Amino acid sequence: MKEYTHEYLEHIRGIIERRDEDAARAELADLHPADIAELYQELDLEEAEFLYKLLDDDLAADVLMELDEDDRRKLLSNMPAEEIAKQFIDHLDTDDAVDIIQELDEEDRDKILSHIDDVEQAGDIIDLLKYDEDTAGGLMGTEMIVVNENWSMPECIRQMRMQAEDMDEVYYVYVVDNDDRLKGTLPLKKLITHPSVSKIKHVMEDDPVAVKADTPIDEVALDFEKYDLVAMPVVDSIGRLLGRITVDDVMDQVRDSNERDYQLASGLTHDVESDDKLFAQTKARLPWLLIGMIGGLCNSFILGKFEGGFVVDPTLALFIPLIGGTGGNVGTQSSAIVVQGLANGSLDIKKSTQQLLKELGVGLLNGGIIALLVFIYNYFTIGHGHEVTTFAVSISLFCVVMFASVFGTFVPLTLEKLKIDPALATGPFISITNDIIGMLIYMSISSWLIIALH
Repeated sequence: MKEYTHEYLEHIRGIIERRDEDAARAELADLHPADIAELYQELDLEEAEFLYKLLDDDLAADVLMELDEDDRRKLLSNMPAEEIAKQFIDHLDTDDAVDIIQELDEEDRDKILSHIDDVEQAGDIIDLLKYDEDTAGGLMGTEMIVVNENWSMPECIRQMRMQAEDMDEVYYVYVVDNDDRLKGTLPLKKLITHPSVSKIKHVMEDDPVAVKADTPIDEVALDFEKYDLVAMPVVDSIGRLLGRITVDDVMDQVRDSNERDYQLASGLTHDVESDDKLFAQTKARLPWLLIGMIGGLCNSFILGKFEGGFVVDPTLALFIPLIGGTGGNVGTQSSAIVVQGLANGSLDIKKSTQQLLKELGVGLLNGGIIALLVFIYNYFTIGHGHEVTTFAVSISLFCVVMFASVFGTFVPLTLEKLKIDPALATGPFISITNDIIGMLIYMSISSWLIIALH
């Protein structure tokens, strides 16, 4: 990865100011597309556009895919549909072309598609746009080498050479029958060791790992990890080969998904970047802050109703942060474990009852240990005369840990069943709910003990 110093950026800007195209091309000649994309992010839009027009079409398409989504949208917004189609779409694999087109307005999509010269490519893109972008069909590309199981080896090699001319990378050779149903893969080693075999079906590897077009991306990623694949075929409901997914596409999706989950868990309602405008960042952050404010007002209301209890034993107020903090931490831990298990496939949603029982056991142990330690601390520090506080804090902590453990497990499991992102359960929702419930438990137990002991 190339690092761009202030001096180097000023040098590039000087070249752009002079409109020295030869010098600019010389600077870009040895750079990787990812490095060029990073350079563009350091420049303003007009400067980036000047450099972009100096790239050949293939390199320009590669650089476009390396740009951040926002930068890509800004660049394309100033270009006519015909130029986008000729300079970019024509030089991209279908899966990458679909990614670009999906980011545009529907009106712009139609204009770009109408300017694609290759009718077959345009048809493939239109077919792929029908799939949900979070499924295998929405992520697959149609560029692949496909051979028939009844071909001889010479015929197979001849067809492979023709198909490979338009491909950048060859990962697997897929074997289909006369109805285009996926039957196997042809290892390249077999082409060398069996040059005179009568038919491909005699040397192919049967039953390749494949996914259906409507398979969620999360499941596709787990299959890639489980079977150590670099590419995976996509089939329809009757097994006909539709396309293939490569591991780099899956990793991009996993990274984007992790970023969304992290932001959701942090209390952001939608994707936001550090360089987003003030209003956009405020819009993303404010909803959960307002909900947190309402939660705080609820706690204030609960404490106000217990004003008389603080008069009887003022030391009760000292442990309010402990009750709220412990409940929030336990709930977040429980929900994080469940969300992680759902994400990596180690937790089966069908075993939700078993997971709840396990968390109940963990809550019993953790709650018992924490309650005992706090009881011992209070017994030797605040001593005689504060029996209400000593017992109320320990009993409340035990109950709060139990509730938070079960609640932190129950919520993400429920969200998963409702097809809602369970990462929501690791965010402010858990903390705010546990704060309110924890305070109700603490005040209720304290009130009961005051009545019982006084």
